[in-house]
Amino acid sequence: MLKRVQHDGKWMRREILAPVFALLLAAQSPAYNPAAEEAAIRQVIADMEVAWNRGDFRGYMQGFLNPDVVFVSRGEFQRDWQGTLDHYVRDYGGDPARRGRLHFFDIRVQMLSPDAAQLIGRYRLEGGVRPQDGINTRLFRKVNGRWVIALNHVSSREVAR
Repeated sequence: MLKRVQHDGKWMRREILAPVFALLLAAQSPAYNPAAEEAAIRQVIADMEVAWNRGDFRGYMQGFLNPDVVFVSRGEFQRDWQGTLDHYVRDYGGDPARRGRLHFFDIRVQMLSPDAAQLIGRYRLEGGVRPQDGINTRLFRKVNGRWVIALNHVSSREVAR
């Protein structure tokens, strides 16, 4: 059953007015800009690289969803955010020669929606206790206006020194 409402002396179908109002509300909200969102995601990765290289593991971990990040590495699920931070401090902390130098490159970002994106990229950890390179597959989510990694999968291999 169609309901009609009167507007300016004319009868209009409610089914027509609802989409018009929805469009007006959408026009007033900020526009989704995929290029700007991709740039913000790339900045998260750049900030993580800088934090690692200065030995700031807590700063590095700011790129991950806390506490619920899902982290897959070496064929296993790793512990949550805190467990991952503890692992980095335990295995790479202290002397910069032990930590190595991290570099992310060949990064590809695909926007999936205004609050979700997929990143696939390569990384290299030079020097340190276990030099390695590999590929990261990351699901980013926009949480409270900030892009964070919700799912991180690492495929790595150790390289000769």
